[in-house]
Amino acid sequence: MERFEDITNNFPGGLYPYVRIVSLYDEHPFEHEFFIRIAQSFPFMEKLTINNRYAQNQKESYKLINDKSNLSIVKYNYLIELYIDRAHDDYIEEFLCNTKTYFQNNILLDIHYKALERVTHNFTRDSTRINCMKVNELFLFGKLEYSKSCKDYFPFAIID
Repeated sequence: MERFEDITNNFPGGLYPYVRIVSLYDEHPFEHEFFIRIAQSFPFMEKLTINNRYAQNQKESYKLINDKSNLSIVKYNYLIELYIDRAHDDYIEEFLCNTKTYFQNNILLDIHYKALERVTHNFTRDSTRINCMKVNELFLFGKLEYSKSCKDYFPFAIID
């Protein structure tokens, strides 16, 4: 099958090499370990949609662990489309921070402008800059005019 939709925290894992389109939905938070399991289960995933408005529970403990050691970085080698316009800021941070997530160049990113502004600290945050530079198409919701700092933060992106 090409699609696997509405995956929840109860997803047991497994290997699905033919799945290219994945959507995640839950009414409970997704933690970093869940994203590791998703990336391993769908190694050739090209499109990912996250629908979860609940904050991560282990975010603070993740920061403490990450400060003391190298926690696993989730790798999405084939991801080309990321839809996080219906996600809590924690998941936006999860994907945009290069200390948590790695993806190749040429990403289409679908996101709300205000959430992006918050997570990138008004387009000045260094830890999100690397992954944002990999975006080549940026679909922003909620604002008609974008700041120069936003355009500079996404130097290779066409902004719609």
